[in-house]
Amino acid sequence: MKKIIIPVSILLMAGTINAQLTSTENYIQAKTYLDYDAAGQPVKNSETVQYFDGLGRLKQTVGVKYSPLGNDVVTPVEYDSYGRQAKDYLPIPQGGTLNGGIIPNPTGSASTFYGGEKIYSEKIIENSPLDRIKQQIQVGNDWSAKPVNFGYEANIGEDYVRKYEVSTTWVEERTQTSVKLLQYFQAAQLYKNMVTDEDGNKTIEFKNTKGQTLLVRKVLSPTENADTYYVYNEYDQLAFVIPPLASAPTVEPATVESLYYQYRYDGRGRLVEKKLPGKDWEYMVYDRQDRLVLTQDANLRAKGQWLFTKYDQFSRPVYAGILNSAPGRLQQVNAIESKGSNYEVRTTSGWSNSGMTVFYTNNTAYPTTNFKLLSLNYYDAYPGYDFNPPFPSGIQGEPTLSDVVVDGKSTKGLLILNIVKNVGDDSWTFNDKWTKNYTYYDKKGRVIGTHSINHYEGYTRAESKLNFTGTPQFVVTKHKRLPAESEKTITESFIYDHQNRLLVHKHKVDNGSEEILAQNKYNEVSQLESKKVGGTDLATPIQTVDYKYNIRGWISQINDPVALGNDLFGYKLKYQTPEAPSSVARFNGNIAEVDWKTANDGVRRRYGYTYDKLNRLGSAKYQKPDAGVIETNAYNESVTYDLNGNIQSLLRFGGSDGNSALKIDDIKYTYEGNQLVDLWDSSGNSLGLDGGDSMAYDDNGNMIMDNAHYIWELSYNHLNLPESIVKKYEYFKYIYSANGTKLSSYQFLREFDQMIAHDYLDGFQYKDGVLQFVPTNGGYYSFAENRYVYNYTDHLGNTRVSYIKNGAGAQILEENNYYPFGLNHSGYNSSPGTSSYKYKYNGKELQETGYYDYGARMYMPDLGRWGTSDGKGELYLSKSPYSYANNTPVNAIDPDGNLVIFINGQHGGNGGSREYWSSSNPVGYMTANGGSPFAVYSRFDQAVMRQLNDNNAMYVDGAMGGWKNTFFATENVNTSVTNRINSGFAQGKKDAAEIIKNLARDETSGAIVETIKIVTHSMGGAYGKGYVKALKEYIAGLPKEQQKQIKITLVADFDPFQAGSLKVDPNIKTQQFIHEDNENIKGIGWLANEKEQGISDNNVYINTGSSTDHSVLTFFNDISKLQEGIYLWNGNSWICPKCK
Repeated sequence: MKKIIIPVSILLMAGTINAQLTSTENYIQAKTYLDYDAAGQPVKNSETVQYFDGLGRLKQTVGVKYSPLGNDVVTPVEYDSYGRQAKDYLPIPQGGTLNGGIIPNPTGSASTFYGGEKIYSEKIIENSPLDRIKQQIQVGNDWSAKPVNFGYEANIGEDYVRKYEVSTTWVEERTQTSVKLLQYFQAAQLYKNMVTDEDGNKTIEFKNTKGQTLLVRKVLSPTENADTYYVYNEYDQLAFVIPPLASAPTVEPATVESLYYQYRYDGRGRLVEKKLPGKDWEYMVYDRQDRLVLTQDANLRAKGQWLFTKYDQFSRPVYAGILNSAPGRLQQVNAIESKGSNYEVRTTSGWSNSGMTVFYTNNTAYPTTNFKLLSLNYYDAYPGYDFNPPFPSGIQGEPTLSDVVVDGKSTKGLLILNIVKNVGDDSWTFNDKWTKNYTYYDKKGRVIGTHSINHYEGYTRAESKLNFTGTPQFVVTKHKRLPAESEKTITESFIYDHQNRLLVHKHKVDNGSEEILAQNKYNEVSQLESKKVGGTDLATPIQTVDYKYNIRGWISQINDPVALGNDLFGYKLKYQTPEAPSSVARFNGNIAEVDWKTANDGVRRRYGYTYDKLNRLGSAKYQKPDAGVIETNAYNESVTYDLNGNIQSLLRFGGSDGNSALKIDDIKYTYEGNQLVDLWDSSGNSLGLDGGDSMAYDDNGNMIMDNAHYIWELSYNHLNLPESIVKKYEYFKYIYSANGTKLSSYQFLREFDQMIAHDYLDGFQYKDGVLQFVPTNGGYYSFAENRYVYNYTDHLGNTRVSYIKNGAGAQILEENNYYPFGLNHSGYNSSPGTSSYKYKYNGKELQETGYYDYGARMYMPDLGRWGTSDGKGELYLSKSPYSYANNTPVNAIDPDGNLVIFINGQHGGNGGSREYWSSSNPVGYMTANGGSPFAVYSRFDQAVMRQLNDNNAMYVDGAMGGWKNTFFATENVNTSVTNRINSGFAQGKKDAAEIIKNLARDETSGAIVETIKIVTHSMGGAYGKGYVKALKEYIAGLPKEQQKQIKITLVADFDPFQAGSLKVDPNIKTQQFIHEDNENIKGIGWLANEKEQGISDNNVYINTGSSTDHSVLTFFNDISKLQEGIYLWNGNSWICPKCK
């Protein structure tokens, strides 16, 4: 057998390697250095060794000294008789280290950490060339008989899948599609895929031969389903989504208007109009470069206004605002089309709008008049404002990157200043005030400082000292609200272990004593095991919080509610092991029971939960497991729903913790579509909702009257955030920045002729101009009382117990316990707390109106609903846009969208846009009743997305401005491989957090289920390498459980320029497509013919299409070859054994 030994190491290897690798085995060693000492020698590293069998298959991954105790952590890999990996093992901590050597018996030490639990999941795979999974059995003994079952069939007639017929005409240069129900699909016309989870909940998906999903069916009972239909027009564009509540044997116009999702497109396939349930039509207008320039919702349309964005020549947004222009969408399209390139450029002389000078032109991009500015972005070089703070030449000992090129480095390509206007009523005092946000970078392009000037002309300045990997060692924050006020200084320091796990977090205010916010201890698989909280001495914390997890990695206990000892709070979650006879074991991630106890009264309390077949909470039964009467039902809450998840009835008990349950709410809800218009409480108890009343909404779906809470009027700004609220005896006013950040709130008490003002400035919170508190890790610091306050929170982030240090150790300030949907319990353990700190349920601020402020919307915990439509409602197409957390408040996580990232190469001005990936010649025509033809462009990006079965995209300019920037820049910014990799890395760092936040999540578990795919062309190849590196670094800094959910599954490089200088990531599937002998790259086409370093011949495709041209549009025939890699989790990261 040929032996393959591939040592891979990074940076300064000399004198640092003590590995004892097994030389008789095939292996890949990877070592990443985490930090260096003052002499430049590495002091920390993360090392993994992958061992492979004679067939090149991964058989073991060793995390060398990875555990907190410095022991090896190994993940073994096994294959079935067909060579398929049917078992996935959990990482297994060892009793010591072999310094990288192969572990002879990796499972031998499993019982030391896992006990007798089954430590691998299993896939039962059908014995066919398709290798389809029939069953998935999770880790843990209790799950051995609870598999997830998969089925693959064709539809049958008894499935009764409705077949819709559409007819599309052209109106105002966009589609207009009508729909009617034609018949049912006959047998064997559709693919039918079924998934039944561990608790027997069944989902069926029906697809046509094009791969389009037509129906997602959730089975409620043998006679009832929740059906979501997807209807496409003649051009394969999604035209309608029909949610379960609208799924009916007929298509009624009123139902279409109130409940359907409706979409319209222009001739280039761009979404230009959409109507979501409960909202009127929204319009979108693009320029020739496919950049979104104008948007308009119903409220803006009523005012004759549009939101606009202007771009620079690199397609970076430079300023935005509100356009006062009444013409409709088509007139706006024509106006923008007349602008051609449609961009603005930087200037040294400025013009003024809304009280702010602008250092950009205002004559080449639409619009040029009749607008009010809301925000400004500056890149590359700092503009000449009088209010600019002095530029820091260095921050915490590190030189600061300036706009002057030094050693080939500058702020070129970086966002350095963002200016955002206050929004409110035009007559309001602070309406024409602005917040100025400066960002400072080190020589590696990492953010090391920020300086924000608020609308009072005070500031918040933060400075960070970063280690080699960009992890903060300490952060200094300086703040003042007004220029004349004294400055507050907060200093935070961080200590990490040998794998960069946070060990100690310290905090100091001004010149006070240094408080120890947290001392973390981890178990051998890096789960947080305990946290010592508070105090100034490491040996004497105020509290020690202990954590436990079940075999699935789900948190199961915070302290012990049975035996509190010196703990103030104990909390236990039970999934498959409930204790009460009335509770039902749950295996799919739903929580069956929760126990809790506080030191206030030492009474253990419990909720037992039930769920329906859609995993929606059905009831919460209140119990006292240690009392004479266990099931008192004193704080029961039960709910019923319609098919969309709108609550139909809510029954709630409360007010007293005695043995006789007191009904406080018996509410019936009435709807128009998804909008709650009336409710009635028949309980007759004023402790809950007082009687009943009506609601009303505007055309954007925002509630504008809430008589149930004595709120007579609500008005909203352009972000659909409440601007003012008129209540029975009160009036509320809110001030925001134009990006939606709340800056101030004002409460006017009519009875007392009194105003109470709150300011929110970079986390520092004021009341009537007096600084109250600033949040900390695990609580807050009270300036008013000069003390640290700590919070016990549960698994949802709900604040349960707030406490301080006193002479005896710890003292409870406040206790909060909640119904599942967020209303506070009353009748026991009441405490005054701190009046200025109102962050309770989910850690959100409780408003004086009774609503919770979640930032984008206000939530009503007594009704279990939002007051406005969900801005991301299209991600929950089968759910009501007003339902809270998909009606799973016990385990609530909000899912987001999908992502394919396209990184273009050299261009003449269309980089970072869809136009780069579109053919310039029409391949067909769509005609509107004999009118003018509309070109249908051949879309390379859409073909890629269809192949990868992913419908959302992000576009990144991998050529940093194109040919103009190449030939007219003062330095060579994009023809150097190194510059392009570094630029991609810098952009990836800026984009990473938003990308990860927007990955799709499972509606039940909240786990990320979407993968990331990167598609590049030409010069974008090098840029993409840096971009991927930045994404991986960001992911590596996340908690291990989240890292495990995120995979970059494919990098597809089409004719990458200077490919011979590019190195593939060995653990990401990379495919390279080459057109040799192309002659259109200025005589240097051979540079796009090279193979990338480290890529397998199996993943290189040369001249497989019909053309040898360099254009990405000549690679259409290669799209069918795109395929994501198959990945394994090694306990530390995702690896791709077959990607080499």
